[in-house]
Amino acid sequence: MATIFYSLAGEGRGHATRARTLIEALRAQHTLVVFAPDLAHDLLEPVYRGSEVTIERIPGLKFAYNAKGRVRVVGTLLSNVDYLACMQQRVESMMPMFDKHRPDLVISDFEPILPRAARIRGIPLLSFDHQHLLVVSDLSSLPTLLRHQANLAAPFVRAFYDWQVETVVSSFYRVSLKPNMRNVTQIGTLIRPEVKSVKSQRDGFLLAYMRRHPVPGLFAAFEALGMPVKLYGLGVHPDRGNIQFRAVDEGRFIEDLASCEAVATTAGNQLVGEALYLRKPVLAIPEPNNFEQAVNAHYLQITGTGRSVTRDLKPADLRDFMDDLDALRSRIVPAAVFGNDDALAAIERHIILPSARASRTPRLSAV
Repeated sequence: MATIFYSLAGEGRGHATRARTLIEALRAQHTLVVFAPDLAHDLLEPVYRGSEVTIERIPGLKFAYNAKGRVRVVGTLLSNVDYLACMQQRVESMMPMFDKHRPDLVISDFEPILPRAARIRGIPLLSFDHQHLLVVSDLSSLPTLLRHQANLAAPFVRAFYDWQVETVVSSFYRVSLKPNMRNVTQIGTLIRPEVKSVKSQRDGFLLAYMRRHPVPGLFAAFEALGMPVKLYGLGVHPDRGNIQFRAVDEGRFIEDLASCEAVATTAGNQLVGEALYLRKPVLAIPEPNNFEQAVNAHYLQITGTGRSVTRDLKPADLRDFMDDLDALRSRIVPAAVFGNDDALAAIERHIILPSARASRTPRLSAV
């Protein structure tokens, strides 16, 4: 049995969902201490309260949005000045936890504090996220503007940490690696046990998930569809014609995900991957100015298992997507999306107990 420290980012539910899948797979064999900020902590702490899994709150980076739901680049940078200025102090505050638990491995899902503490203590670090796709992948097939944005973002992703023993990229799609990339493993999406065990069926409605703000044209497109739409993420409101507003509830959402005809959602990696695992075609609607989601939407379109809309949504966009569901569904291969087994294999090969650690030299990834 090893002691594993796991840290994750707090923006969006995808990081927490990915963490839960790994926690459930590892908790029977290893001792887990999970460090999570903000929403991720709020989602995980009640689940594991009183269990053998420890959930600790840490500070996290934040995105800034304007009134229309667009990511504010300058505002995001300004809102994180204090976080970055206090980085060394926050790293030092982690040392008592390292001394208390003596972890054998640190896993980071795009979180920068624990990796720096791990480097000081000489603990192997495994990078496990989706964001490093921007660093390790050959993105030459992206449209010019999106490719430039990705190239500009890659150094910031590298700045989180670049001393990991291996870089694991979890994604619902595959992109060729850049030349000379070493110690990089590409895996599918981590599928929660609840999603893995549910029976997929088709009950004649569209499932939709949006974060914070509806994309322009969303309601008009849904209303023109005629089919029932179950909409999560925008709060609970009275029904609006065929649109049913649903409170965020994990169990109910998974039931709806399993029984819908298709999914219309922001282009987060985790939900798109889970939808494809259940053979649900996806209409990806990236958040404005969220280029990472725009990259996901681009590659979803290339796979032929979904469509993407990177402007205001029009009724014709949704109707064309729904008319093409049979063809989109026929191209989905759930096994190609499933990444759980490869994820566990990557973790297990880097668990080095103290007796063996002194004789092993860490391998650095070329990222």
